[in-house]
Amino acid sequence: MSEKQIDVVVADDQELVRAGFSLILGAQPGTRVVGEAADGVECVELARRLRPNVVLVDIRMPRLDGLEVVRLLAGPGVVDPMNVVVITTFDQDDYVRTALRNGACGFLLKDASPALLLEAVQAAARGDALVSPAVTVRLLKQLDTQERTRTGQGPEAADLSEREMDIVRLVAVGRTNHEICEKLFLSLSTVKTYLGRIQTKLGARNRVEIAAWAWETGVARPGG
Repeated sequence: MSEKQIDVVVADDQELVRAGFSLILGAQPGTRVVGEAADGVECVELARRLRPNVVLVDIRMPRLDGLEVVRLLAGPGVVDPMNVVVITTFDQDDYVRTALRNGACGFLLKDASPALLLEAVQAAARGDALVSPAVTVRLLKQLDTQERTRTGQGPEAADLSEREMDIVRLVAVGRTNHEICEKLFLSLSTVKTYLGRIQTKLGARNRVEIAAWAWETGVARPGG
């Protein structure tokens, strides 16, 4: 049985980029691009009208930048927030922080693989979050302590099993679920089950907060 179809709106000021993302996503069973926008104002209007499952947004766009688009579609105070993934060639830390504060469900660089793009869209459609491995480590190491963890738990207090700790370390360095499967020789369903348990134990809302906890407590280290 197929999963529920994921409708996506793609916003980027470059037509070739929009076409490329649409081609990648359209080739994936169960994923459909329902609209394209060339600027931020058009993106907000299109997303509000079509109510897609996921909105892919470039940061630097005419009329309204992607960070403001995220705030308008998913930020604090939005009654019915959407799932927004930010995609950009610019990986400055302040962009990442602002995008996540404004409610983004993911942050990818434009050179991310098609597989990572698809996983980010699928994660966002579930209300989860995925940050590109290219920015995960630096971002999470630099976030302020109060932003990085909500639980205040140390490694000992979290009561994670050895296998759960292995998965936490891989999440912390930006590994996708499929990469975790290959690394630990586990099935995808098993990895998802472990992630659910980890989120419950840590009080984390998504994999970004799992990774944040790992960096805050010293469980994750550079090169891990």
